[in-house]
Amino acid sequence: MRTVLISIIFTIISAFSFPIGKDIPVYDYLVEKYQFDDTELLFQQMNLEGLIDFKAFESAYSGYKKLNKDNNPLLTIINYNLPSTDKRLYVLDLNRKEVLFVSYVAHGRNSGDNFATSFSNKSGSYKSSLGFYRTAETYNGGNGFSLRLDGLEKGINDKTRPRAVVIHGADYCSEDFIRSTGRLGRSFGCPALPQELNKPIINTIKDGSIIFIYADKSEYFTLSEVV
Repeated sequence: MRTVLISIIFTIISAFSFPIGKDIPVYDYLVEKYQFDDTELLFQQMNLEGLIDFKAFESAYSGYKKLNKDNNPLLTIINYNLPSTDKRLYVLDLNRKEVLFVSYVAHGRNSGDNFATSFSNKSGSYKSSLGFYRTAETYNGGNGFSLRLDGLEKGINDKTRPRAVVIHGADYCSEDFIRSTGRLGRSFGCPALPQELNKPIINTIKDGSIIFIYADKSEYFTLSEVV
């Protein structure tokens, strides 16, 4: 009797584990689990535990796979969940599985003090915007060597060009500034970098790589069609 019962249980488990015919929902679950495991595997292979928040990486990698049409291996993540006193910008080479840069990065002056808590897509808001961007061309302007960005999410960051939100270097993005004020200085909405890393980072990520600016904000995840 016990053998028969075990056989019945095994048959039931097998039916769920190895679906046949039109049992599509189970396949969907397995595909979903595989995709998660793929993200988790890359996270482990790159030794990102303790460096990058997994949820930030998971969201960034999910959007990267959808938006990276040119097979550019670079992905930049900015985690605005962290205070400005932490190094919260990460440039990753996903093909070589290497972390290329870890840096301080400023946020917009009206987004918050040490923490960025408020975000906007509006001109004149002096706030940072969340979401996915594609890097574009470099130029020399009022803030020196700079990198233009194109916001890829309608209603979230698609006003990036008109707002002149770019990557540039800033003296207020430094450990000296942190020591004197307790936080980084703030921009007009640009993700500003330390002067010594500005040019190396820009020259690495320019011309078509993906940037993801993250904060654990439900309103972003509700509006986004990418993640």
